[in-house]
Amino acid sequence: MTERGRGPLLPFGVAEVTGPSMVPTLHHGDRLLVHYGAPPRPGAVAVLRHPLQQDLLIVKRLVERRDGGWWVLGDNQAAEAVDSRSFGTVPAELVLGQVRARYRGIRPGRQRSVGVVVAWLLSAVRPVLADRSVSRRLRAR
Repeated sequence: MTERGRGPLLPFGVAEVTGPSMVPTLHHGDRLLVHYGAPPRPGAVAVLRHPLQQDLLIVKRLVERRDGGWWVLGDNQAAEAVDSRSFGTVPAELVLGQVRARYRGIRPGRQRSVGVVVAWLLSAVRPVLADRSVSRRLRAR
């Protein structure tokens, strides 16, 4: 994931998703509106520093608060486990912000007809909501 557009005093920034770990909620190439400093809560999709490689930002769903931090999982359980299943809990200070929305660009090479542009406008921008039911379903055992 890459981060852009965040100055030291701005609470919002833009990040870009790389990889399939959050499918179907987020896809490779999606851009995210991130609310930095938002209080973390179970079920929310968050941007955080990887606990073992802190220069790497990742996006995961906050499943539950545990001793030592947050248990986080990707929404795509079939993807490689680059989440709490491989690195354990994430200290709370590494949770940077909550994802508020995602948007997708028009795919390169696609015809720019009125229908394509209207379809893009209707599907490109979506809020990314906290889903407590997802949090309960993904709870670690």
